Amino acid sequence: MTGDIETKECQLKDPMDLFHSGQVVKICAPMVRYSKLAFRTLVRKYSCDLCYTPMIVAADFVRSAKARDSEFTTNKGDHPLIVQFAAKEAQVLCDAARIVCPFADGIDLNCGCPQRWAMAEGYGACLINKPELVQDMVRHVRNQIDKPRFSVSIKIRIHEDLKRTVDLCQKAEATGVSWITVHGRSVEERHQPVHYDAIKIIKQSMSIPVVANGDIKTLRDAEKVHHLTGADGVMVARGLLANPAMFAGYEETPLRCIQDWVDIALELGTPFTCFHHHLMYMMERITSKQEKKVFNVLSSTSAVLDYLNDYYGL
Repeated sequence: MTGDIETKECQLKDPMDLFHSGQVVKICAPMVRYSKLAFRTLVRKYSCDLCYTPMIVAADFVRSAKARDSEFTTNKGDHPLIVQFAAKEAQVLCDAARIVCPFADGIDLNCGCPQRWAMAEGYGACLINKPELVQDMVRHVRNQIDKPRFSVSIKIRIHEDLKRTVDLCQKAEATGVSWITVHGRSVEERHQPVHYDAIKIIKQSMSIPVVANGDIKTLRDAEKVHHLTGADGVMVARGLLANPAMFAGYEETPLRCIQDWVDIALELGTPFTCFHHHLMYMMERITSKQEKKVFNVLSSTSAVLDYLNDYYGL
């Protein structure tokens, strides 16, 4: 579960220290299939302060050793690290938190995933309509994990009626949540503009840190969203997939970063499909349509390495 390098508890960090640094905290979002150890290792090299694992279904994680081994891999450089869980029962979330507690710096409860399967199972964004259940889950983890520096956070979407969102956030805060990440769209909204004004209102209603999420593609965007919302941190998903060096101020993925990805992915044994998909995202803005036609259909690591060598001298 901890990769090749054993993780010692003493190396864990307090993620809350980041929020007290006076700087905007730069965060890599939980991304299914993508925010795994290799990618987290890459973005940490380029000024990312805090990383999340992909969302893990807590019940499966607790029940199955196979799920634990495939879903959660870390190493001693992978900190601070937040493990995000989908859960709907307090004790199951506690059991999952207890398993990762020696290897991670905190857990996050997903209350924002709008996918149909998640909501049908009672996970994700349907939890924003169950504030008492969210409180119960947070309270249980707080009471059962005897580690004061271990963070417990939630990630939410907003309601059409923002008063309900503020109520949810204040209830979560009262139960001891460490910070709240707000994706500034409702469950129904996908590509509509993000409601940064709603994030600002939530931030003004809270005394704990608030993280803004949604449509942040560049470091300039991150700074703009911080000024618009007053948020203590910014969380980025697709912007980092397209440019893992974004937080370091690069407008597009530098070749150095592509080389770093190749080195890290090969060292950590990243499966080919994942290795290749990340490169497709990273090279989207720097390759022509013709180059994409060739690169995107390559089917082996050696073919990709030859291509990068021939076209980019990597």
